[in-house]
Order: sequence, then C-alpha cells, then structure tokens
Amino acid sequence: MVEKLGAEGFMNELCNGFRLLVDEDEGVITFESLKKNSAVLGLQDMSDDELICMLKEGDLDGDGSLNQMEFCVLMIRLSPDLMKRSTKCELK
Repeated sequence: MVEKLGAEGFMNELCNGFRLLVDEDEGVITFESLKKNSAVLGLQDMSDDELICMLKEGDLDGDGSLNQMEFCVLMIRLSPDLMKRSTKCELK
C-alpha cells in the first residue's frame, strides 16, 4: 500500500482510519467507539476481550484509549508487509 500511495498518502489513509474510529467527544479511540465502528474495519466478529486487547496493545501512554499517533504506530506494527520491508531496509 505504501508503494501505491507513497509515504504521505499512506499516512493520510492511516489518519482517515483514525477518524473513522474516533470518539468525537473524546478525540481518541475508546473501547466504545472501536466496538461501535468495528464493522468499518471488518472486525464486527471480534469479541469485547479481543477489542480490549487491541486497545491495550496500542495504548502507549496507558490511558485506556488510542490517540492518533498510537493508532498509526499500532497499524504499522500490525502490517506484516510493512514490517518485512522495514527489516529488509535495516539489513542493507
């Protein structure tokens, strides 16, 4: 996807994904907003425990939610293709 969109386009897509899941009142992705909007990502079959684990995995500051930076970092970490390319770049 990065090759197709370029770095800036890819980051814009991540930001769009964040906006789809964000709790408008809080300005972050909460459990409630993730659960409510999970179908947008094809995650409608995930259990509450799985959604909570996803939040915890990305929650770098421990506040129980994901801000935009935490969401982008999590999405990059969860993208196996990006991680493979990153490893190849480091080895060169």
